[in-house]
Amino acid sequence: MLIYNTMTRRKEPLTFDGDELKIYLCGPTVYNLIHIGNARTFCVFDTLRRYLAFRNIRVRFISNYTDIDDRIIDGANREGVSVKEYAERYIEEFIVDRDGLAILPPDESPRATESIDIIIEMTKELIQKGYAYAPGNGDVYFKTKAFSDYGKLSRQNLDELEAGSRIDVEEKKLDALDFAVWKAAKLGEPGWDSPFGRGRPGWHIECSAMIKKYFGETVDIHGGGLDLVFPHHENEIAQSECCNGAEFARYWMHAAMVNIESRKMSKSLGNFFTVRELSEQYGYEPLRFFNISAHYRSQLNFSHAALSSAVTSLDRLRNCKRNLNRAIESAKGGDTGLADKARARKEQFIGSMDDDLNTADALAAVFELARDINSAENQSKETLEEAAVIFGELCRVLGILLEEAEAEAPKEVLELAREREAARKARDFKKADELRDRIASMGYLVEDTKDGPVVKLK
Repeated sequence: MLIYNTMTRRKEPLTFDGDELKIYLCGPTVYNLIHIGNARTFCVFDTLRRYLAFRNIRVRFISNYTDIDDRIIDGANREGVSVKEYAERYIEEFIVDRDGLAILPPDESPRATESIDIIIEMTKELIQKGYAYAPGNGDVYFKTKAFSDYGKLSRQNLDELEAGSRIDVEEKKLDALDFAVWKAAKLGEPGWDSPFGRGRPGWHIECSAMIKKYFGETVDIHGGGLDLVFPHHENEIAQSECCNGAEFARYWMHAAMVNIESRKMSKSLGNFFTVRELSEQYGYEPLRFFNISAHYRSQLNFSHAALSSAVTSLDRLRNCKRNLNRAIESAKGGDTGLADKARARKEQFIGSMDDDLNTADALAAVFELARDINSAENQSKETLEEAAVIFGELCRVLGILLEEAEAEAPKEVLELAREREAARKARDFKKADELRDRIASMGYLVEDTKDGPVVKLK
């Protein structure tokens, strides 16, 4: 498999030592609901994880929560609750969206506040080695110019950076480019005791510390959104490599942004749609489909038309799956030609995914397989079953069409669905809505399609 490494600006063969591939993904800062642009990164790396498992590569996948941050503190103060309570609420909300998007839970989901000890130890080490300094006001800053490789990931020029930087009045930096490793706690803010004074970690040191805690000095793949290349990932590299004396990450993968009206979607610009609000209109699955419909390094343009198209595309695949299941039940033919086509589509899919996780071309292979299935006639039952297995495998890698088939729902749920359909035909919509709610309380949804109602897991 080839992976585009942001550090080298080229595709490189994916190799790793030992029996597992170590992946760290920068997780959410939990001060609000995630928007569709945030979700793209999580969908992309979940697809990578699923594909590696499909190729029998053992992965250890860790993604963190930034649960201490100025925005979290501000939100907690506005609502008159503790920072911990506020952060935990949005962690729970993130999990709702994560599960809705069919994103597998990480092997570990560390919180930054759980790694304070190692953050303090790394900060002390940086000071001892001359890469950081404490000016006496409770802050600790990283001495950027002491790291000769600073800017190697983002290709930033230090002289150009310095020309556009400044020092705030309250800061006691030696240089405008120096960044905070530890921040003195302000009145009313949460803090932890340290040799530098009571305070809290800077954003960048949190991920450096969590990677060291769970993976050691070097991680195989470090991922995140393209907007994190600078300064976040650049600063992580500087801190970690100066502290540990070892390469921090062997591959850097970054998902491109989702744009709206040619501008990056972001909370700071106020031009965003949350996953939650969009899921209420379209469902979660079309949001995932949209986020993997283009190559992860290509910009995605958000529009409601694009999400409507995703709904239509998924319906095509779902109808293919449904028709294939029916064909298997009634199969009497003897032709085996579909099996060869299905195997060829699988190889086409693998070739696309091996080429830097090209989900756009991989999806094309799935739709071509659907076309092969829909046009096949007089196939043997065994051939149809093999095609169904391959179709299911490829969809699972992409995290789509994961719902249970209607026949797999409990009998009592199916009976309620039949009652509801009868009520709808009798135009007793009040009863139909009540039955829908009862079905939902049992963990299932009823989707009305042109082929009739379909029951699936929530």
